[in-house]
Amino acid sequence: MMQGVLAVVIVVSTIFAQQRAGKKNDRKEPAPGKQVLWINPGNVAKLDFKYGVGGAQRQPRPPFRFIKEDLSGTTPKVKVIDSRGVTWDVKWGPEARPSTFCTRLAWACGYFASPEYFISAGQIEDAHGLTRASDRISHDGSFKNARFQLRSDSPKFLNDSKWTWEANPFSGSHELQGLKILTIIVSNADAKNANLGTFMDEERGSPRYLYAVIDWGYTLGKWGNSLKSSIWDCEAFADQTPKFIKGVKDGRVRFGFSGKRESDLADDITAPDVKWLMQYLGKITDAQIRDGIVASGANASETECFVRSLRDRIEQLRSVSESPQEGHLK
Repeated sequence: MMQGVLAVVIVVSTIFAQQRAGKKNDRKEPAPGKQVLWINPGNVAKLDFKYGVGGAQRQPRPPFRFIKEDLSGTTPKVKVIDSRGVTWDVKWGPEARPSTFCTRLAWACGYFASPEYFISAGQIEDAHGLTRASDRISHDGSFKNARFQLRSDSPKFLNDSKWTWEANPFSGSHELQGLKILTIIVSNADAKNANLGTFMDEERGSPRYLYAVIDWGYTLGKWGNSLKSSIWDCEAFADQTPKFIKGVKDGRVRFGFSGKRESDLADDITAPDVKWLMQYLGKITDAQIRDGIVASGANASETECFVRSLRDRIEQLRSVSESPQEGHLK
């Protein structure tokens, strides 16, 4: 597909049809609209990895006021409102840092991501009735090392509109394969279907549905099953980097990656898929990666480790895209 393509778009009379065979679906279907997985990011090398898709102007502004505790998932989270009346989902734990960086990486390659910011220290007013977040917010409301993710009605997250890696409107496209490659490059060991979601906004008065990975937290560590994987662990990430790509066999790129949905992600990637993604991923600079890692709360040694390892993985992909001979990589 050509670089100038603005989006993968499919217009259908009814959308979000039943995703899993045999599962009854009696809810009301959303209005017909445009289905979008990817939008041309423009001049990738000029994108700001320090602030990401939201830019400096949209970053959270204190003071923050407590709304409620968010008990979804397993990680401590609360919802707050900032001084401009903007709502944020605040998340702690090991997933806060990698999520902040990976959303920047996905955005730079043309995929939808909600604005995220890592805040090393702050205060949340009137926090009360906490359970899982009780050890993350002190009695005076102070907190450390939190990821703030924007909550907005435009685009609006659709709670009951899921999609899956194996069943979606973009099957076989370079754009879907590119998203799979990004998921592999950051060692996402928890790429389950539950971490995929859809947002809705309007384009010229008609609904537009944005398909996205909605949870990038279990990344930038060691790939593997849940007992062997890790999160935000650059020593393990770097140790696996030489095994990132094994080679090319039967026209398919062979990755060393393992984790949830491994076969759905890694079994059908071709060299042309890699070449398509490298039009965007390949233009990201070390300086941008460094800015994004630092903005995600990394210390100096973590920063340089992640920059080296991510660059190594990108160059392995470049080698495949430019010279996809069968066999092991040199």
